[in-house]
Amino acid sequence: MHYSRKESGMSQQQPTVAVLGLGAMGHAFAANLIKKGFSTRVWNRTASRGDDLVEAGATRGRTPRETAEGADVVITMLSDGKTSLEVCQGDNGVLAGLKQGGIIAQMGTLGVEATDALIALIKAQRPDVVFFDAPVSGTKAPAEQAQIVVLASGDREAGAAIEPVFAAISKATKWLGEAGRASRMKLVVNAWLIAMMEGIAETTQLAQALGFTTDDLWNVLEGGPLAAPYIRGKMEMFKSDDYTPQMQLTWALKDINLALEAGSHLELPVMKRISQTWQGAVDAGYGGKDLAVVYRYLGTKR
Repeated sequence: MHYSRKESGMSQQQPTVAVLGLGAMGHAFAANLIKKGFSTRVWNRTASRGDDLVEAGATRGRTPRETAEGADVVITMLSDGKTSLEVCQGDNGVLAGLKQGGIIAQMGTLGVEATDALIALIKAQRPDVVFFDAPVSGTKAPAEQAQIVVLASGDREAGAAIEPVFAAISKATKWLGEAGRASRMKLVVNAWLIAMMEGIAETTQLAQALGFTTDDLWNVLEGGPLAAPYIRGKMEMFKSDDYTPQMQLTWALKDINLALEAGSHLELPVMKRISQTWQGAVDAGYGGKDLAVVYRYLGTKR
């Protein structure tokens, strides 16, 4: 199926989309696709994660292969590179079921090595498939509201059917060139996010030690160039002590370690120290909480 657009920008026919991996982000992608009228297929290792999506109109596949059959676009949103490779290959894998000339969009944070391995696998086994490396910038709530940003790389013209899919699940798509470049940029973006998170956690600890509240600190920052909205939300978590995860600390630690691996030839002393500190927080039992929980963890170290 070749997707085309009228001059008005409206689609003549929406692609059928399969979403594999129904964690917080993948589940949000599938829900938004269903809401916007896409024929949507879903799969997750823990099948019950898709129960509400099936009730809303999705078709559940028993295996990755079955889920990919009949789809024009397959989105994989899985926890790591090993899992992504496993889901794509083998008799029950995506590559065995996807139609000739189909599209795969890998949207998780896998790191450089795993992304390159996935690209090589697809080229070797299914050279007809159009592959997009397209991780996202954003967390659970923005994903549910289709307010994430897609960092996309790959042959945009060869895979035109991906455009309305990205539009349905995001507020913008940033194109970065050939497949693989987006995963590299995602590591950069997440490294900055994680550095901000550690910075505001430590700064707020210092403010309290010097007699200021979280509100005092924000009131000074507000309206100036340092008042990032992302930071404001995390400071609210500090105040409420409610660390319901938007991005789990475990996954943030995975991402900073992937960034360190990609930049192993560089001196990155702050990132290395954050990795050590956040590993300590995970070991202390905070891994399932939002990454802002590092503030609570630092408070236990006084």
